[in-house]
Amino acid sequence: MTAADLIARVEAAAAMRRAVIAAGVAAEYRHLCDLSDTAFAALPCPHPELCSTEADYPEWAAELAEQIRISDTTRRNR
Repeated sequence: MTAADLIARVEAAAAMRRAVIAAGVAAEYRHLCDLSDTAFAALPCPHPELCSTEADYPEWAAELAEQIRISDTTRRNR
C-alpha cells in the first residue's frame, strides 16, 4: 500500500465519521424540536398507584449502575 492509498483510506474513514456524527446531531436536533414531545411525555400512566417504584425492584439501581459501568468501559476501550 502506498502512502497515497493510506492517506485516501484515512480521509475516507474521517469523512464517514463526520457523516455519522452529523447524522446524530441532526437526529438530536429533530428530537429537540419535536412538537409532539410534550404530548408524548404525558403518555405514562396517570395512576401512580399502578406504577412501579424503586421499592418494587430494590436491586435495579445497582444493576443499572453496573450496566452503565460496563458500557462506559467498553466504549473507552474501543
